[in-house]
Amino acid sequence: MTPHELLAHSDGGQPWPAGAEPATDMAAAYRQALAMRVLRLTRGERPGGYKIGFTNRTLWQRYGVFAPMWGTVWQAGLRRCEPGRPAGRLDLGHTCEPRIEPEIVFGIARTPPAGADLQQLFECLSWLAPGFEIVQSHRPGWKFTAADTAADNGLHGRLLVGPTRPVGDLAADGARLHACLAAARVSLEHEGRVVDQGCGADVLDSPLAALQHFLVELRACPGAPELQPGDVVTTGTWTDAWPVQPGQRWCARFDGGLGELSLLLD
Repeated sequence: MTPHELLAHSDGGQPWPAGAEPATDMAAAYRQALAMRVLRLTRGERPGGYKIGFTNRTLWQRYGVFAPMWGTVWQAGLRRCEPGRPAGRLDLGHTCEPRIEPEIVFGIARTPPAGADLQQLFECLSWLAPGFEIVQSHRPGWKFTAADTAADNGLHGRLLVGPTRPVGDLAADGARLHACLAAARVSLEHEGRVVDQGCGADVLDSPLAALQHFLVELRACPGAPELQPGDVVTTGTWTDAWPVQPGQRWCARFDGGLGELSLLLD
């Protein structure tokens, strides 16, 4: 499949045709994804940051993907909660087999230096927030290869960012933020019933460690744009990805001072 064909299926929320082969390896997949990014920019879309996927090691065997990947978050699909109001809405229109994931989202204050350690990353963060990512698969039945997921913009669909909190309010330094996030847990609720639970340590040891891994991979990818001040980065699901439909209500309750977030799907 060409980048134009990939974008057309993304726009229409249509699955890839049987036998479609967007890329045979990760390097080719990222070339396809970056070419599709250029097409989006050319028609006036604005990027809002990045998503990191498959950071949760407990899910690798289930989906047959054994390393993290990443994609672009676009402003058109990015929503932020009103200050102090931990609730929002997302539109599932033109998504393909959408699923929901509770995550921690970071706000970038400045571009991290090369080889940044956890403390240097901490110093480059503005805020963190609970988030809901809507992920999607253009491979029917969520049966894909790792290269498919990268070519498919990291399976990203939509992102709701909850009320933000300065990282310094949660921890005094990078080591303590890493430990806080690793120890925290989340309960994922659908219509008031707990359907799944997870732990921050499952996300490459912590969402902060996931961000560190992502920066290495981003900078190793030829042609990938640098992380910029103002970008958001959502760091990967703490639970399995659950199928969703319009009209549903979901809630993620994080402990460790991370807050909660409710979502209504349209």
